[in-house]
Amino acid sequence: MSIILKTINLTIGYKSKKSVVTIAENLNLNLASGKLISLIGANGIGKSTLLRTITGIQQPLSGDVFLNDQNINSYKPLDLAQNLSLVLTEKLPPSNLSVFELVALGRQPYTNWIGTLNQTDIEKVQEALELTQIEHLAQKKHFEISDGQLQKVLIARALAQDTPLIILDEPTTHLDLLHKVSLFKLLKKLTQETQKCILFSTHDIDLAIQLSDEMIIMTPEVVVQDEPCNLISNGSFATLFKDEHITFDAEKGKFIIT
Repeated sequence: MSIILKTINLTIGYKSKKSVVTIAENLNLNLASGKLISLIGANGIGKSTLLRTITGIQQPLSGDVFLNDQNINSYKPLDLAQNLSLVLTEKLPPSNLSVFELVALGRQPYTNWIGTLNQTDIEKVQEALELTQIEHLAQKKHFEISDGQLQKVLIARALAQDTPLIILDEPTTHLDLLHKVSLFKLLKKLTQETQKCILFSTHDIDLAIQLSDEMIIMTPEVVVQDEPCNLISNGSFATLFKDEHITFDAEKGKFIIT
């Protein structure tokens, strides 16, 4: 197990001409190979800001992010794309791409200037299709498949990109319970089989507790990272929601509505 990404005294937030808004400070997080790590917190707490900051999209207020022992701000875009892949929740732009072609876009950091796939690229795409069990969809147009299938296609594209770290922003949004469970189990399987690190933000906290190797909990007061069993025993989940009708049952390991 090796540390792929780490933050050192990281403070995240926004700057404007008149003020500085701090969302979380002094974050020291470690993302290790072979780990499925979930990021949870209430709406508006700053999960997306944290993801944008550790992926280099947004500048930190202070502190550093290191990806494979190199400051993320020192990466050239092409080199960064060979070390980090990102799956966002935004809709795909209109196109006529097949599933195979969409997954093959993950090979762009490695192809020549006209984007020609060589044998290695094709093998990586095929491997990604097999790992996500969507080979049967390869020739379908991406607009012909379900939301759950499309989410697997986007994960396959990230796998084809062949980076040690994959970060997903709320990948289970708009999926029913069956597809949520299927996607969680797929992410777990991928970390075990590929030894990549996968970090994903989610609102499906009960599922995340059951399937994550580690969790990062964001509250207004503190950001903590640990294994789910430790977070349960130390009472971290009890501070997640400021609502007297939502309580965390440590024995059952789930939230209860009273």
